[in-house]
Amino acid sequence: MTRPPPSAEATTRRVRRLLVVGPVVVMAAIAAACGHQPRNSSASSSISSSSPEPPSKSSSAVPPPSSSAAVPPSKAPRRDDHEALGKAGGLVPDGVAVSDDAIPAVANLDPDLLKALRQAATEAADDGVEFVVNSGWRSPNYRSQHLREAVSKYGSEAARWVATAATSPHVSGDAVGIGHSDATTWLSDHGAEYGLCRIYKNEPWHYELRPEAIDDGCPRMYADPTQDPRMQQ
Repeated sequence: MTRPPPSAEATTRRVRRLLVVGPVVVMAAIAAACGHQPRNSSASSSISSSSPEPPSKSSSAVPPPSSSAAVPPSKAPRRDDHEALGKAGGLVPDGVAVSDDAIPAVANLDPDLLKALRQAATEAADDGVEFVVNSGWRSPNYRSQHLREAVSKYGSEAARWVATAATSPHVSGDAVGIGHSDATTWLSDHGAEYGLCRIYKNEPWHYELRPEAIDDGCPRMYADPTQDPRMQQ
C-alpha cells in the first residue's frame, strides 16, 4: 500500500518544531558547560531525551556547589574542625555589639582597632546610631573554608577577590565588618576622626585602622580587593 506524500501543512509544522528545539538544545549545551541547569524543568526533561549526549555525562562533569565536593578529602574540614569553623573560629551571630568580649570575632580584633571602634561607637550612640559587628577576627581554618566555598561556587576567579588565610586582614584581626547602613554612613562621615577608614569602594562595611587618618584623613580607597597589593602576596 502506497502512503500519500505528507501535506505542506504537516511539513511546515515539522520545520517549525526543529527551529524551536534547535536553539534550546544549543542553549542547554552551553548551560551544561558553564555548570548551570536550564531554569525551565519541562524544557530540560524534553532536551535530555533528545540530546545525543548522555545526561549522566553532563551531570558528572560539573560538581555540585558545595565546599566538600570541591575540596580534596585530605583538605576537607574534619569533625574536630567544626568548632573552629563556628563561633570559636570567627562566626558572628546576629546583633553582636562592639563591646561584646564574649565573641571571639570581637575579642580577638587588634587592640588598637577595637579601642578606636568602641570610642566611635560610643560617640555614634549619642547620635542614635548603633554599631553591629557582622564580621571581625577569623581563624585561618575559617578563612580557608570561606575561600574554598567561594571557589566552589564561583570558580577559580574567586581566588582573585577572596583573601587567603595568609593575606586576609580578618585573620590578623585588622579588619571589621559593620552592619546597618546608618552605622556605615556615620563611619563614612566621622570614622577618620578615630583612625577608622573604609578600604574598598565596593565594601562599605569593611573598616580598618589607619591612625594617620586622624590628622591627614583616610587614604584613597581601592576599587575592590583585587587592587589591594596585600592580596597579591
